[in-house]
Amino acid sequence: MILPFYKFHGNGNDFILVDNMSASVNLTEDQIRRVCHRRFGVGADGLIEISPSDKQDFTMKYYNADGLEGTMCGNGGRSVSAFAFMKQYASQSLTFDAVDGVHRAVIDREIQPGKEWFVSLQMQDVKTIEQDGNDFFIDTGSPHLVKFVENVHSLDVFSKGRKLRNNTRLEWGGVNVNFVETTQDELFVRTYERGVEDETLSCGTGVTASAIAAGIRFGKSNWAIETPGGRFKVDYHMEEWGRSRVWLRGPAELICTGEVNLIG
Repeated sequence: MILPFYKFHGNGNDFILVDNMSASVNLTEDQIRRVCHRRFGVGADGLIEISPSDKQDFTMKYYNADGLEGTMCGNGGRSVSAFAFMKQYASQSLTFDAVDGVHRAVIDREIQPGKEWFVSLQMQDVKTIEQDGNDFFIDTGSPHLVKFVENVHSLDVFSKGRKLRNNTRLEWGGVNVNFVETTQDELFVRTYERGVEDETLSCGTGVTASAIAAGIRFGKSNWAIETPGGRFKVDYHMEEWGRSRVWLRGPAELICTGEVNLIG
């Protein structure tokens, strides 16, 4: 099977995008795992399938690098929005179906024509927030543990994240783990992602969770966030029950296009 693909990244969080608007592609778990493998495949943190939607511009289906269908992916949502705009499946302001519901995205501007875009993605309202001392468990479409730390640049994120990843809090079956260092006006976030089972260069739902946790601790709802892969903005409106009008903003870039041979 010859599979055409597009490879995008959002601040270093990279994805294989598969155009299934014709509803003709049916990938197996093993095929997804192989195409995401960084030695024996194309290599990516995950695979995204874009397919038709009855009411929205398209449907986004996200798979982790382990081949299993994942929860919401913020950088993936921004990347697939740029892809849909590039392919003229949607306009500059668009909506799409995802596993956690309908999302709105806006292509704010084209950074490099036909290659890189600045995309704002509206996340779901955040209602599930639990605090345990200075740690936070927050569902931003994917489950996240947020830990505030010092010297995050020298932290062994892989080892520490792996130990905490299987936390069964809220019966989520494991969490993504974010280590956050604060400065006066910014956050620096490093994330261990389940499904990838490693640190990724950035995580959209993770920086969103980190911004909300920082907002609870410091009373601020608009954050500039730095990650190893690049820079984000997260802003939201505070309500008594949770956080609403949550927007994740940052670049999405087309890396390459190609074809991969998937046997079986």
